[in-house]
Amino acid sequence: MITIDILKKLKESEDKVEFKKGEGGNISYDGGSKLKPSDRRRCILGYVTALCNEEGGCLVIGMSDNYPHEVIGTNQNLDSIGELESTIYRDTGIRPKVFELYENQKRVLVIEVPSRPAGKVFKFEDVALMRVGEELKPMSDAVYLKIIQEQEPDFSQQYCEGLSVTDLDEKAISILKEKYALKQNNPNFKRLSNEQLLSDLDLLKNGKLTNAALILLAKKEVLNEKLPQAAVMLEYRNAENQISFDNRIPFSEPFFILIDQLWNTINLRNGSFPIQDGAYIFNIPFFNEAVIRESINNAITHRDYRRTSEIVVKQFPQRLDILNAGGFPSGVNLENLLKTPSTPRNRLLADVLQKTGIVERSGQGVDKIFYNTLIEGKAEPDYSKSDYFQVNLKLSAVIEDRAFALFIVAVQEGLPETEKLSVLEVITLNMIKKNAAKRDLDFEIVSKLLEKKLIEKRGKTNAIYYILSKDYYEFTDEKAKYYNLQELDESQVLTRVLQFLSKESRAKMKDFVGLFEDKLSRKQVRFRIEKFVTNKILKQEGEGSSSVYEIGENFINEIEVISEALSLGLKQLEKNNTKKNVMARKRPEKDQ
Repeated sequence: MITIDILKKLKESEDKVEFKKGEGGNISYDGGSKLKPSDRRRCILGYVTALCNEEGGCLVIGMSDNYPHEVIGTNQNLDSIGELESTIYRDTGIRPKVFELYENQKRVLVIEVPSRPAGKVFKFEDVALMRVGEELKPMSDAVYLKIIQEQEPDFSQQYCEGLSVTDLDEKAISILKEKYALKQNNPNFKRLSNEQLLSDLDLLKNGKLTNAALILLAKKEVLNEKLPQAAVMLEYRNAENQISFDNRIPFSEPFFILIDQLWNTINLRNGSFPIQDGAYIFNIPFFNEAVIRESINNAITHRDYRRTSEIVVKQFPQRLDILNAGGFPSGVNLENLLKTPSTPRNRLLADVLQKTGIVERSGQGVDKIFYNTLIEGKAEPDYSKSDYFQVNLKLSAVIEDRAFALFIVAVQEGLPETEKLSVLEVITLNMIKKNAAKRDLDFEIVSKLLEKKLIEKRGKTNAIYYILSKDYYEFTDEKAKYYNLQELDESQVLTRVLQFLSKESRAKMKDFVGLFEDKLSRKQVRFRIEKFVTNKILKQEGEGSSSVYEIGENFINEIEVISEALSLGLKQLEKNNTKKNVMARKRPEKDQ
């Protein structure tokens, strides 16, 4: 833990620290109204950006920059350090730690800045910054090129100095042998000497053990001494809005022991939802064992062990969060998470887990997490709170769509092994169930689902959309909806809507829902109305529940596809519009 005494002895360039007195007034947060770029950069955001690019450091406000550094004291962000921490993260994507230190009642503010990820450069006002003496300068081309060409080192493959075979846990080695022999279908592997086993798996090279051997096999006390951040913290809270935890259990054992202990502890508070529909009877657990194990395997394999924070698992009655240090591996982001083959941050660690059957293949973990979650009718795994410095996975235990779970079970049971649904097919089925726009769907996958008759095409020409097949609706409590979807195509829905508006001129969403009562669900009605607004067939005024809808500028283009029943409505519409125009002309000028 950093202290005032430690800070006094640090040197700015060598120890990656920047001292600011902050006595005559607060340091500008973002450069304020200063006109020159060089002046604007000398602000909190500028220094945080530069320090992050230098692989981390500290911005210290309230101490002199002359060595040894004297405590001056500052009121910078007094009573608002939490707000400062969150606004820096919001504006830069950098996740700092902000804290206060005191000497003789004089306050010092410390902003601890993490190191940038390998290959990533951070910018202030679109300029990559670096410190040069007392100045913040645009990063030189040579430094910039060197950073963006960086490759993340495989921490797990590096030697762990001072680690010997006697430091390894015999129980963990025994589990490793069992799993290795089973996966490779060779019982003789169980009789290998420890040294031979470690050598075969590249955990022992040139007489030295690697960091992977430390993480997977080292005794608890050795692991705590050499790599304490390898621990996993399990926190339990009785409510999702609760800040403090009710119970916190550290797991510091080698991986081959830890993974079972951790799951067993999570499972103590696990429950299940009974699902039954005719011949289909099964229980869906709140937390799926395969999903939880795979999520933790991913966290341990992909985390950045250079960062000192542990993996944290937060368990709630109906949600589980897993947070691990280091963002997504290079080349992976939220948009391509399922489509880009993952490159493990710790390749050797991943290879050993694959060879021992803990994971099926490198990079397949996220597929498995999504697949096993969606087929249970639960919400998609949520990675949206992840950033460059941590991966944050949220898993919901709530079954949102019981029918979808039954539908997928029935489909998979009816398909031969070679044609079982893939994770992307299940995701696409889920998107179609939620009325995803046609442009957001993968055409190739949609074609496969049409061939398997798991979805059906609806609408005409530019208004084509997809629904799940009849089999899905057979599992719902409103089976008639499927048949109503067949009967009410896009033009029929549009006919009813325009007929209503020709009489009433304006309508709210609840009016449209009432039009199709017992025919379409509220969600189905809203989907069609929103599409009509997008195509300018309808015009929307206001937002949310206060929205009002009228005939739009493009409604005349749809007349040809509307049934003859609309003709009477159009005459009434013209009459209403004429009446409205006359009333507008008669209205006093001050009212118009």
